[in-house]
Amino acid sequence: MSILAILIPISLVLLGVAVAAFIWAVRRGQFDDLETPAIDILADDSTPRNASESQRDTHAD
Repeated sequence: MSILAILIPISLVLLGVAVAAFIWAVRRGQFDDLETPAIDILADDSTPRNASESQRDTHAD
């Protein structure tokens, strides 16, 4: 039972650190835009590569 006297304060300190990290992330704007990064990966490249460039890159001598 004496172990609880050690583990409960440690868990409360870790909880405080987690809450502080969450509040810090919210204030820094980490959760402002959750949609755009997921959509950006689906966007096409702005300049398509030529066939000769892609062959040159894949067939290095």
